Amino acid sequence: MRRRVRPLILLIALLAGSLQLAARPGDKILNRPYADMKRWHLGFSIGMCMQDLRFTHNGFITPDGQQWYAETPSWSPGINVQVLADLRLHQYLNLRFTPGMSFSFKNVEMRDFMSGAVNRQDIKSVYVIAPIDLKISGDRLHNSRPYVTVGAMGAFDVSKKRADFLQFNTADAYLTLGLGCDFYLPFFKFNPEIKFCFGLTDILRHDRPDIADDPEKIKITQSLSKVKSNMFMITFYFE
Repeated sequence: MRRRVRPLILLIALLAGSLQLAARPGDKILNRPYADMKRWHLGFSIGMCMQDLRFTHNGFITPDGQQWYAETPSWSPGINVQVLADLRLHQYLNLRFTPGMSFSFKNVEMRDFMSGAVNRQDIKSVYVIAPIDLKISGDRLHNSRPYVTVGAMGAFDVSKKRADFLQFNTADAYLTLGLGCDFYLPFFKFNPEIKFCFGLTDILRHDRPDIADDPEKIKITQSLSKVKSNMFMITFYFE
């Protein structure tokens, strides 16, 4: 997953650099000098998200000698839209709650180790997400201020489940780590942010009565001991 997101991180760095040039040390205008002194402030965001699945295989072999492995060979970016409520705790600390919706797309490739036979499953998910983060900011340098975030996120998949090879549980929980920068513009604050989300729970639905009588489908679930989810999010906040 690290190789997949490296070009996106570079894109964010270039964008942040271009905005930084607009607020170089020689500038005399200090935009929104009291923005960070408010006890509460609100905002919204739009961004992209990529989800990766980590499969743990148990070595299950079917009666006819098949041994199946699953992976996510590629990803497609999804979209996330959120609202923001920010509480100032300290000069350098803020508590942020950013609930919203995330639309995720991914594909899973399942391959038999012996014959090389392949099955594929496209998965579209609609998540209600509820992140809560502690924002730790540095000192403001003219019209920019870097920060990091640490927090947790709950995610609830509200999309309709189908009787396919794999099904995943509705609820999941993540630990999150983010990096961003506040850019103070004349009328609002703009914050590009990247965030890594590390799944904590096994999201695979092991009990599958809907396909219990279909050995061609249930064998994939039987071959997995657990599945965990990771997310990478690029978010643009407007405050």
